[in-house]
Amino acid sequence: MRKFLLLTLTALAIVFVGCSSEEDYANGVEIRVAAMRGPTAMGLLHLMDEQERGVTRNNYDFTLLGSPDLVPPLLVQGEIDIAAVPANLAAVLYNRLDVQALAVVTLGVLHIVDTTDTIHSIADLQGRTIFLHGQGATPEFALNYVLMQNGLVPNVDVNIEFRAEHAEIAALLEAGVAEIALLPEPFVSTVLARIDGLRAALDLSEEWNRVQPDYGLIMSVVIARREFIENNTEAIAIFMEEYAASVEFVNSQVSAAAQLAVDFELIPSVAIAEAAIPRTNIVFITGEEMRQNLWGFYEVLYRAEPQSIGGEMPHNDFFYGVTYEIGLSNNPAVFPN
Repeated sequence: MRKFLLLTLTALAIVFVGCSSEEDYANGVEIRVAAMRGPTAMGLLHLMDEQERGVTRNNYDFTLLGSPDLVPPLLVQGEIDIAAVPANLAAVLYNRLDVQALAVVTLGVLHIVDTTDTIHSIADLQGRTIFLHGQGATPEFALNYVLMQNGLVPNVDVNIEFRAEHAEIAALLEAGVAEIALLPEPFVSTVLARIDGLRAALDLSEEWNRVQPDYGLIMSVVIARREFIENNTEAIAIFMEEYAASVEFVNSQVSAAAQLAVDFELIPSVAIAEAAIPRTNIVFITGEEMRQNLWGFYEVLYRAEPQSIGGEMPHNDFFYGVTYEIGLSNNPAVFPN
């Protein structure tokens, strides 16, 4: 009987330790995730909700930020592990810090809005003033590229006025101080519902594709500190699965995602969120497909303004989940003047 009890208790202990170990690992690894308020954070809505309900396999600490310039110091100080950031900032951080790109998470969401009904083409922007948020980030460089490819020099032919937040630009439009602005979804849907006479004049993604048909406009990339990735490989794999599932939920369950967008104070109303989500281009592109798309996008930015991506094209080791030969890991690109 003693032998039987000993064997039974041992077997139960093995089962208990096995289950406990898996749960302890998942719940014991805290992943600190930052994202920009707006379209960059939209794909995380379901995952943020699951974290609040305590049903995630990892333990997440989410921080929503109002400006991308808040991310670098948080990474340097080790206060965040993962960040969803503007696409060009991801390359800048690679050239300054030790980070990897995990996935492309948002494609083109930028629109030029107009209160005057006079903007029907990029040429119509000559001599006008555009208000936007995102100095030193993808919105600025994408707009500059489209303007220059249409023969317009930024701050010579078109005046560019930067503001700290999209909400400030919306207030300027509403007050009649601003007539033209570059805004992303979901802010476009928000201001269109609020301001009489405002119209979405130009889709910047369409204008980008007119002058650069080979590579689309990429807005947001999720990055992580390389040290954290290497020390937490299983937790990162779980994060990738849970993030991808969150994106699938947001795109397929629009009404439920719209309510979450309101609950997490990303969008002021469910109706606006339901209109904005289908136009927000939320994706989860990883591996070789991510590398090819980002490489092409970065090449476009590099040719236009090298400092927009930190002065150098990323090397192959920037792209998480992409197999490359060590001898070929350095960037082989040589661009003509």
